This record gives sequence, C-alpha cells and structure tokens, in this order.
Amino acid sequence: MTHKQDNLLLSQLDSIAKGLSETFAPFCEVVVHDLTNPTHAILSIHNNLSGRETGAPATEMGLARIASPEFPDVIANYANHFADGRPVKSTSVGIRNQEGDFVAALCLNVDLTLFRGMQSAFDEFTKITTNSISENLEPTGTEAIRKRIDQFAAKLATTPRALKKAERKELINDLRDNGFLDIKRSMETVAQHIGVSRASVYLYAKD
Repeated sequence: MTHKQDNLLLSQLDSIAKGLSETFAPFCEVVVHDLTNPTHAILSIHNNLSGRETGAPATEMGLARIASPEFPDVIANYANHFADGRPVKSTSVGIRNQEGDFVAALCLNVDLTLFRGMQSAFDEFTKITTNSISENLEPTGTEAIRKRIDQFAAKLATTPRALKKAERKELINDLRDNGFLDIKRSMETVAQHIGVSRASVYLYAKD
C-alpha cells in the first residue's frame, strides 16, 4: 500500500469517526489510530473524553495488532476506564491494507457514568418493597391478551402497532385458536393494542 493510499484511507476513517462522534455525543469518544506510526499513533480524537492528545503512542491493543496479523479485526464492548477512573465500554475495529496487515484502528469509548446513574435510579424507582399484597388493575384477561399480542409481534421483529394487514389477520387467527377472543372485551383490547378500530378487528376476524 502506497503512502498516498494510506493517507486516503486514514482521511476517510477520520470522516467516519467524526460522524460517529457527532451521532453519539456527548457520551462517546471516537479515536483514529495510525498503526503505521506506533510512537505517535493517535491521529485524531473526536468528542475527547479521555483527555488524551493527538500524537500520543499506541495503546496495548494497538501494539498487539501491529505485532500479530491474527489479532481479531473487531473487539466489541469490552470493559475499560478513563485515567480518572470513569467506567467505559469500548469497541476497537482494526483496519487492514491490501496485504492483510493492520494499518489503522477505529476505537469507540462510551462513558458509562451517566448510564449507570440512570440505571440505579430506574432500579430504585421500580423496586417492589413487599410481595404480601397483590392487586390487578386490569380487567380479567386483558393483560393476557396484550402479552400474547406482544409475543406475536416480537416473533416478527416488530411492534403491535406496526403489524401489516396480513399479519393482523394472522394475529386474530392466533388469538382465536388459543381462546383469547373468548375473553370479555377481547375485540376492544386487541383494537386498542394494535392501534386500529374495533370494526377493523371484527373484519379481520371474519376473513
């Protein structure tokens, strides 16, 4: 690979890094490493969260890639941390030249501090303090119908309200075959959950 080709590849990689950093800002740092120059490997840092500077040397992973062409192209979602101790989730993507040698790397470092704080808040908010009392605020059977619809949609990798007409008909047949349409107010529940009128549900049921 010529020097001109190297520069073109790194320039394109830098544009990708810039786009990724702007998409996932302010939580994700994106770094471009020039592995052909390990003593000054960091070519650019977008949304700098680690406090490093361009021209800094290659990391341990970068040196490992330089040393071995057998090193994996992608190491995704591994635990890491910034110098100040903040927890990080990192992904490193190695870039090879025509000869199959690593010449660059694109690294994404996600600061988990805020997300872990949010997770703790959600865990606290949803915590149940007692199991001795149980109350059902839904009409009997309504929740069972909704769960069945959710499961049906999930198998199609979609959501209840995004089901196509043919899929809605298939859903109604599934509900009928499994006794869910015998539940009181079933048609109304189905209509509300998939976002159509009750008349449409009755038409699907007749087909």
